[in-house]
Amino acid sequence: MRDTKESRLLLVLLIAIAFALITVDIRGGKNSPVDGARQAAATVFGPIENGVSSAVDPVGNAVSAIRDSGERHDRLAALEKENAALKAKLGSGDRNRSRLGQLDRMLKLAGDGQYGIKGAEVIAIGAAQGFSWTITIDAGANDGIKRDMTVLNADGLVGRVTTVGPDSSTVLLANDPDFTVGTRMEGSDELGFASGQGDRPLRVQLLNGKADVKKGDRLVTFGSEADKPFVPGVPVGVVSRVDPSGGDLTRTVYVTPFVGFTKLDIVGVVVQAPKKDPRDEVLPPKPKPTPTPTVTVTVTPSADATATGRPQQ
Repeated sequence: MRDTKESRLLLVLLIAIAFALITVDIRGGKNSPVDGARQAAATVFGPIENGVSSAVDPVGNAVSAIRDSGERHDRLAALEKENAALKAKLGSGDRNRSRLGQLDRMLKLAGDGQYGIKGAEVIAIGAAQGFSWTITIDAGANDGIKRDMTVLNADGLVGRVTTVGPDSSTVLLANDPDFTVGTRMEGSDELGFASGQGDRPLRVQLLNGKADVKKGDRLVTFGSEADKPFVPGVPVGVVSRVDPSGGDLTRTVYVTPFVGFTKLDIVGVVVQAPKKDPRDEVLPPKPKPTPTPTVTVTVTPSADATATGRPQQ
């Protein structure tokens, strides 16, 4: 179109009409006089937009997935390298063979749950004058450790990171009285909160006062928002006692933890949460019941009994 006085006047007129329609549409709300035209346009162009969106979205999702997968793969590869270095550091002495076994079992647990973990050694326990149950590990901010990360070992939940230094961190153990973690019951999915009681079993308040729970049932972590401080699916322990239900809103059970808190050595800090909840996949296989032996007694008749029972001629 040539730039003439008439064309410029037409452009100004079209802009004025457009602003007028916008104003009428906004003021009219749902009863807008141009609503019918808008719906008609949507009917015509909507399928086209949806088709373009359907064609483009998978591409965008695929690119995003590839990018996320690449970053995750790089992170996991770095963790595997660091854990291999820890394994080499442990050496091959008699004492360290047991520690290597712990590390191998812990890495298997992490693989089952798809947790990216940074292996570490316990280098100190809580101060003797304190009343808290804590340990210090030889991994800190320089290793990617942050506050409120889950800590586990080959058996299950150890605790959470509370303080981070450049090369070491403090971990609050799950049996500390100030420790609380959300739990989920295996199979029934009953939710609760487990609290530490020192050297006694964990105390778990189930949210359902009528929950069907019995001795031997097992629990895992429920998980936290954004996976901090707890990732889901980490084994917690086994129910050892159930308080009688008194019609309360909650029910109390006592749980023997899988982890032995007085003999910690090799632990792992979860620095990469799983992409999905592993549910009960990380729990160890249930022990098979030991069959009760049966004894069959065969009575052999004595010689006298045989003679007595012989028919007379």
